[in-house]
Amino acid sequence: MRLIFAGTPEIAVPTLAALEDAGHEIVAVLTQPDARGKRGRTLHPSPVKEYALERGLDVWTPEKASAPEVVARVKELEVDAAAVVAYGQILRPRLLEAVRLAWVNLHFSVLPTWRGAAPVQRAIMAGDEVTGASTFVIEKGLDTGPVIGTLTERIRVTDTAGDLLERLARLGAPLMVQSLEALDSGVARPAAQSGDDVSYAEKLTREDAYVRWDLAGHLVDRRIRGCTPAPGAWTTLPDGSVAKLGPVSPRPQRARTVPGQLREEAGEVLVGTGTEPVALSWIAPAGKKPMDAAAWWRGARLGEGAQLGEA
Repeated sequence: MRLIFAGTPEIAVPTLAALEDAGHEIVAVLTQPDARGKRGRTLHPSPVKEYALERGLDVWTPEKASAPEVVARVKELEVDAAAVVAYGQILRPRLLEAVRLAWVNLHFSVLPTWRGAAPVQRAIMAGDEVTGASTFVIEKGLDTGPVIGTLTERIRVTDTAGDLLERLARLGAPLMVQSLEALDSGVARPAAQSGDDVSYAEKLTREDAYVRWDLAGHLVDRRIRGCTPAPGAWTTLPDGSVAKLGPVSPRPQRARTVPGQLREEAGEVLVGTGTEPVALSWIAPAGKKPMDAAAWWRGARLGEGAQLGEA
């Protein structure tokens, strides 16, 4: 098949690689324009652009993918279909109609559950036990198109959003290949999504990543894992400065303390929550690299009763 691929982050690369390995012709790769790094000085290409250029593929980085000139170029290529994985732009009808079959999206949930920008993160934060991936035909609505195929994957109790996204990206790549081939052969029968069990996964904000120590320990655990690695869970230190946190481990066998209160016990740095305390893994005070929580505790020399977050 003659295909366009549209994607931007690292999690999109396995699907692009799988389509090439399956022998399909990638006639163009759409990805977001180069973005500035944290310091705002140097422009950096997306992981998909880097991979595509290494493979000698034609890369497009339009500011607006549905601009008339982009639509015209797509039509000129006489493309069979387009595969989309975390591209980051809304695709308008005029672009969707420019290929022979369809634009097919790989979404990291079992639709119609968790439509939207952060399905994996929200699933972890909600305490879901199972998630998955879906391929669907893109239409005007947000992740509302008819579903071609799905897979399921259990969420592990230690999964961060990064862990789970990486796993689903790997598992979802062959699903995209199979879905496109089934469309091309006429075997696929895309099914309209049910109106039941619809949920929305809004993009995470910095406020979502703030750790509320008054919540139950298992909720603190979920929130931090759902925000790891991005946007990054954070709290305030006793001096009012900000620190990022790595995943925590609930310790139901340990004595409870005031939410946010720190203590060292049996070589672990524990923080009180609304229920059982949790053990910190790593912490990164503002302007510093992540460090083992025990090493940070020894260096910080905080007094008894020191507290994270708002008092």
